[in-house]
Amino acid sequence: MLTTIGVLILGVLAGGGLVLLALQIKKKRKRDFAISEADKILNRAKQEARRLEQRAKETEGKVRKNAEVDIKKQKSQLQKAESDYKRLESELQRKIKDKEDEIIARRRKFEDDENRLKIAEKRAQENLQKYDSELEELKKKLEVAAQMTSEQAKQELVQAIRKDAELDAAKAIMQIESETKAEAEKKAKRIISLAVSRYAGEYAAERVVSVVALPSEEMKGRIIGREGRNIRALEAACGVDLIVDDTPEAVVISGFDPVRREVARRALERLMEDGRVHPARIEEVIAKVKEELFQSIKEDGEKACFELGITGVNPEIIKLIGSLKYRTSFTQNNYTHSIEVGFLAGLMAAELDGDIKAARRAGLLHDIGKALDHSVEGSHAVIGAEFAKKHGEREAICHAVRAHHEDEKPQTLLAHLAQAADALSGARPGARRSMMESYVRRLEDLESIANSFDGVIRTFAVQAGREIRVIVEGSKVTDEQSILLSKDIARKIEREMSYPGQIKVTVIREVRSVEHAR
Repeated sequence: MLTTIGVLILGVLAGGGLVLLALQIKKKRKRDFAISEADKILNRAKQEARRLEQRAKETEGKVRKNAEVDIKKQKSQLQKAESDYKRLESELQRKIKDKEDEIIARRRKFEDDENRLKIAEKRAQENLQKYDSELEELKKKLEVAAQMTSEQAKQELVQAIRKDAELDAAKAIMQIESETKAEAEKKAKRIISLAVSRYAGEYAAERVVSVVALPSEEMKGRIIGREGRNIRALEAACGVDLIVDDTPEAVVISGFDPVRREVARRALERLMEDGRVHPARIEEVIAKVKEELFQSIKEDGEKACFELGITGVNPEIIKLIGSLKYRTSFTQNNYTHSIEVGFLAGLMAAELDGDIKAARRAGLLHDIGKALDHSVEGSHAVIGAEFAKKHGEREAICHAVRAHHEDEKPQTLLAHLAQAADALSGARPGARRSMMESYVRRLEDLESIANSFDGVIRTFAVQAGREIRVIVEGSKVTDEQSILLSKDIARKIEREMSYPGQIKVTVIREVRSVEHAR
């Protein structure tokens, strides 16, 4: 029994020893494998370090080489800048020295001139005293010889000189007026340009905007849209500017083209009625409004031709006639103005046994150039005549259109009729900017200004206040004085009145000798 137990113990001990031995061997193998792997990693790291070191050396060489090149370049630039600075400094010093020399020379010259001036002033004072004494002696001798005091002689001399001066002044004015006729057009253009510059702002504020009433303030937000997309779409599609400000329940449409403003106005009104405001709907409505508006323009042109009994007009010209409805001149609608001119020209042609239809045609077409856009260069009379000629109108009509504002000298009865009818329609009281009350008041002011001068009997304002005719007494006002009187009246009108264009002042003097045979 003991033997068996001893054997078992020995077996257990031997097995444990074998297990320990196996574990030691396995552990040694793992340690050897780890050492081998570590050596491999270390070798790879050393190789990578050598490779990086080589690359760093190469990069360092390149950087050093580039730095040396840059340093050399900067050194050359610095040397050049330094030489330029020295050159400029020397040049500046030379200029300063020259200026100093020049100032010294001028100062010396000024001192010399001042000394000479003092000497001359002293001599002049001495001569003046001498002349004063001699003059007093001469005055005394003259008074004794003429038996008249110096004051009496002075008054007679002044009166004689005044009469001569008035006569010479009147003659000089007539001569100056005849000499300045050649420059009249140039001066007129300058005056017109000044007037245009003075009234351009007022005109733009009144004539290039349209106002659309809104049902409520809420519509302003819908018109603007999210981040302004609706208002941008409207402006881009119509070619106008929309002004949404603090004006209650209103949107202002601004643009020089009245047709575009009308398109924008109609589109806004339709969008407000519909209630749907978004970019797609805006484009759809504007396209439809344009189609309707252009159809309306064509119908208006055909209506004007029908009223005047004109046939055979090119469709493009008919469109221009219709678009005149959306243009004004001095607040007078060009569409109704053209129809008026057509009727007036036809009436005058009938009285003169002329071609009535041709006169009406020329009167209707005389302002079509105003309907053309800014892309066509030239005055409206010239471009209107060229457009009419291009679309089949005969030369007589084109000449009348071209000549109605003296862009071409009128050569035919038709041209004179169109010009006269245009002037009649524009000068009609109340037709243009001035209303009837202001028109009558202006005539009264003109007459009262002229009547305020001495020697004036009566004054008549004619041609819608563009001319006043002043009748003077022949016994009080001479021919030469009438010239001066017209100038004085014109100057007083310029100072005291505001008026468009120009006013012609005509002074009429006549002498009547009446005797009765008994």
